[in-house]
Order: sequence, then structure tokens, then C-alpha cells
Amino acid sequence: MELAALRHKSPNFGKLTEFGFASDNGVYTYLTEIVDGQFEMTVQINDKNEVDVRLIDCGTGEPYTLHLVSGATGAFVGRVRAEFDEVIGRIADGCFERDVFKEEQARQVIRYIRDRYGDELEFLWDKLPTGAIWRRKDNRKWYGILMIISRSKLGFDSDENVSVIDLRLDTENDSEIIDGKKFFAGYHMNKRTWFTICLDGSVSTEKIFSFIDKSYVLAKKK
Repeated sequence: MELAALRHKSPNFGKLTEFGFASDNGVYTYLTEIVDGQFEMTVQINDKNEVDVRLIDCGTGEPYTLHLVSGATGAFVGRVRAEFDEVIGRIADGCFERDVFKEEQARQVIRYIRDRYGDELEFLWDKLPTGAIWRRKDNRKWYGILMIISRSKLGFDSDENVSVIDLRLDTENDSEIIDGKKFFAGYHMNKRTWFTICLDGSVSTEKIFSFIDKSYVLAKKK
């Protein structure tokens, strides 16, 4: 089942147990009642991160699905939908973590910045859940942006999505690297002072790490 509150997130299984999920052979199950006990709500999550949510009408023993129909209106179905969403929201906030970037190179970059600078991605934009930034702790200036975009945005003849990183450009030493093949003018940033790299292996991870270190230093300068 696709639930908006859980999109781009993965469960923290330790937190599921703390929340009240019961584990049985890799399947985590949470039971609760909503609408003054008229419905039993079951949330199950397996070790493949698949989520299944069901409502059972306690009076009839039959499944209830009207709250999932976007065109269904009325006070009663509105209450069911609201209480259903509230439970899912609490589970999302208490038991799930952001899991947006799937490419191994993107994950390596996230780990590198966490280990070297102690910084975590900040997701600042509700309308852009696949974009996040890193910033220095001392002056709060950004030194990196991680996002998922279409390759066509960089001039490729492809609509395939790819994770990219935007970094500050050392204009005195690195301004000539922009080639439109491996290094691109900053996407959605100042194209004179930022540049973009696809995290698809086209640039070595070690080279990207060195550019991250430079960007971190550049963010310190006035």
C-alpha cells in the first residue's frame, strides 16, 4: 500500500518495537482501534520494508476501504480517514527515517560527510522531498546539496532520474573543469560559484570527497 506519509522513508525496526509493534518471523504488527472502537486497524511491516494496512469493521468483521476512496465524502468517512491518517503519521514520525538516495555513491557521500564533519542532510522543502542540503555548523552556510533530478536537466537526452550533488566551486583553481559531461554548471544554484556532479560513478568517489572538502572550506570564506 502506498502511503504518502511513508514515501521516501524506511522503517527503523528497533523503533517499531519501542512504538508497540510485535515481531513474528520478520513481520512487525501493530494493532489499534479507531473511531471509538468501531474499527480495528492493523499495520504490518515485513523485512522487505513493505507496509500493509487494513481496517476491519468490528461490527461486521468485514474490511472497510471507503476512507481510501478520494471521492468519498461525508462526516463519518472523513472521521475514519482523519483517524487513520493520524495513526500512520505517528508511525511515520516515530518509526521511519528518510531513505531517498539509493545509489551506492550517494550513500558513500552521505557517510563521508557524517563521519568527517558530523553533518546530516537537512530536508528543507516539503514540495521537494528528494532534495536536501548540508551546511556548516559555525556559520550555517550551505556547502553541499543532494537531490534527484532528470538527466535531461543537465542536457542529456534521457529522462532517467539520477542523484546529483551541488558543491561550491573554487573559481580560482577549478573553474575550467565544467565540461558538460562529468562536471556541470550548478543546477538550481549560481552557475559561476557552484557546480554539479552526477553520483553515478562517472567521477571517482575519492575525487568527489576532495571537492566536498574544498566546498566545506569555501563556505567558511566571507
